[in-house]
Amino acid sequence: MGRKNSSAGKKSRSHQHQNYTGVLDITRSGMAFVIVEGLKQDILVKPGDYRRAFHGDKVTVELKQGNLRSGRLQGQVVDVLERKQTEFIGHIELNKDFAFFIPDAGKSIPDFFIPLSQLNGAENGSRVVVKFIEWGKEEKNPKGSVLTVIEGENQNDIAMKELIIQNGFSLNFSEDTLEESERLPEMISEADLEGRRDMRKILTITIDPADAKDFDDAISFRVLKKGEYEIGVHIADVSHFVEPGSALDTEAYERATSVYLPDRVIPMLPERISNELCSLRPKEDKLTFSCIFQMNSKAEIKQYWIGRTIIHSDYRFTYEEVQDIIETRAGMYTAEVLVLNDLAQKFRKARFKNGAINFSSQEVRFKLDENSKPIGIVIKESKEAHQLIEEFMLLANRYVAENVSKVKINKKPIPFPYRVHDQPDEDKLIPFIEFAKKFGHRFETQTPEAVAASFNSMLAAAKGLPEQHVLEQLGIRTMAKAIYTSENIGHYGLGFEHYCHFTSPIRRYPDVLVHRILTQVLSEKVKVDKKLEEKCKHCSERERAAMETERAANKYKQVEFMSQFIGDEFNAVISGVSSFGFWAETAEHKCEGLVSVFSLQDYDDFRLVESDYCLVGKRSGRTFRMGDNVTIKVIAANLTKRQLDYEWVLQTEQPKNPKKKKKGK
Repeated sequence: MGRKNSSAGKKSRSHQHQNYTGVLDITRSGMAFVIVEGLKQDILVKPGDYRRAFHGDKVTVELKQGNLRSGRLQGQVVDVLERKQTEFIGHIELNKDFAFFIPDAGKSIPDFFIPLSQLNGAENGSRVVVKFIEWGKEEKNPKGSVLTVIEGENQNDIAMKELIIQNGFSLNFSEDTLEESERLPEMISEADLEGRRDMRKILTITIDPADAKDFDDAISFRVLKKGEYEIGVHIADVSHFVEPGSALDTEAYERATSVYLPDRVIPMLPERISNELCSLRPKEDKLTFSCIFQMNSKAEIKQYWIGRTIIHSDYRFTYEEVQDIIETRAGMYTAEVLVLNDLAQKFRKARFKNGAINFSSQEVRFKLDENSKPIGIVIKESKEAHQLIEEFMLLANRYVAENVSKVKINKKPIPFPYRVHDQPDEDKLIPFIEFAKKFGHRFETQTPEAVAASFNSMLAAAKGLPEQHVLEQLGIRTMAKAIYTSENIGHYGLGFEHYCHFTSPIRRYPDVLVHRILTQVLSEKVKVDKKLEEKCKHCSERERAAMETERAANKYKQVEFMSQFIGDEFNAVISGVSSFGFWAETAEHKCEGLVSVFSLQDYDDFRLVESDYCLVGKRSGRTFRMGDNVTIKVIAANLTKRQLDYEWVLQTEQPKNPKKKKKGK
């Protein structure tokens, strides 16, 4: 099938049968495939043969006899090892003695049997969230219980909840988790201070988005006698509150990450921890894990210290406030902010000089009304205020990873959740290099470092030119995906030999793992975690699921926003091409839609030229190439499919101004 493998594959022989472990992918037609890592071909599973497994589950599949000779591996699911999704949205059909839950949608999800004692107030026809309980071998249907009755929510609210649930994230925390979080003491005791460095009298600030509530990092600053600086990177000490094996820890691990949607956050930890106990709020004593650096004005680090601390944040800045101080050189703690920014820019410059790749980044934010409907889109670019925090977080992450990498047991490095990024995919890199040549950019490929330097030269030379967007987008696509693993291969994109995630334990579980192992290292009581690689894979998978949820939610909001502009024309940039058309992204809103090749038939017969990333007309020679500016008309906005359809407009004049819409539409 040519799919990327995504689950560890295991093979064993049982008499004449072969068993494999993989992930079940059920197609819309009902046919399914088990994707096994290391197996060139996915295993076909026909309807009825995946038995009690759902789409996305990790399963054991047994090959059917005789199918190896046919060339197509076929099998049947014999065991479900891990459920991807345990909560579902649908409605209740109530009978006299029992009820059934009918899922709204999904890939071959059966109806659930719901005992009357598990209805939780649901009535006939109620729209509900149901949790899977079990599916006995002798039972025709799975058994479930109603978690929540959905009442009064609007369409976009339900759509967001469906995306969250479909990707395996729970809408609510379990009662055990919430109860455990509420029992945690708010007061810091004398025992809590044992072994901690007291940083409360040193100027400390936080810098976060204006709407943030979980402040998980802070920076302290003071000038030392020799004119050098002491700068502390302080991170919320989540591991102090979340004990291994507790209900809090179990659910945090299952989620592994917070999920950030345009209108809500699905946190990894309950608000009692994320927004109260651990949040580094101003004018409050807080327990932290810190990296404290001594450096000179050239950003040369003379020495560092890593350990547990207690801090007291003096002031809470927003990014906008810090950016204003940087630009106007006036405001609260101006001198300290300007020194921090100067040092951060020096770190940033050195990073790119040492091999980090300088891809620019933009963030699309939606302006929402009181019903979470998008009424505007804001494009935010990374400014120096963002870079200030970014550079000091990168610094702490790197030094923690370097520190732990030196620790060995029986002459072997201890297992540790590194954040790694592999070199570019050669199959993607070679055609990209050929494409870049057409714009006058040459790549040196003798070493990975030379490739990184060539990327930076190209990005600098293309800045502000029409081809900048396409070169950046295609360049990013050549890159591997960053993952968590105990096998340290370095981080190519950042140019770091050692790197981990230490700075966001409120929203990332790998950071909690890092804190725990670091505690063991500092106390010289290291316990080797034999399941660490398994945990890393789980965290990487959950991170991908969160990203898919966030992308789908953003796309939904784009479609919802653009639905008010049906028939209107916009300037756009071609963002992708395929044999069936091209994608265009509006310049004003960054909303992407498809221009079907069928809608171009009146102009010419277009074919795809993959090497040039373009569609070419057979008769006219007209081209639609990635990065080209075009004018499009919005012709359809399908919320169910999260899909925008555009039509190319042969431009003879400026696009018509979109007509004024009624407020709230």
